Amino acid sequence: MKKLYRIKKNEDFQTIIHKKKSVANHKFVIYYLPNDEHMRVGISVSKKLGHAVVRNKTKRQVRMMIQEVFDNDQKMDFIVIVRQKFLKSSYQENLKDLKYLYDKINKRMEK
Repeated sequence: MKKLYRIKKNEDFQTIIHKKKSVANHKFVIYYLPNDEHMRVGISVSKKLGHAVVRNKTKRQVRMMIQEVFDNDQKMDFIVIVRQKFLKSSYQENLKDLKYLYDKINKRMEK
């Protein structure tokens, strides 16, 4: 994922989270907010999930899932928060759950 499509600043994270538009399941919480430019994504993995190696591996996997599932032409900001059950499931199961949440967001935006 290119730097252009990443959310890095804490201010940006807080702005999106405080708008309180979200969807969740037992593996992910996704906050979303429409913007004027292009899609941007921030990934948050808590220290509770494990040490740095585990967290970095998790972030790499989630980045790949986002590339597969999300539409880059969409003008939205997303914050993806990974929960503990992510580690106990396979990549394919996690991908299916992320896709389900993304579809749920798209249905809400159509209304």
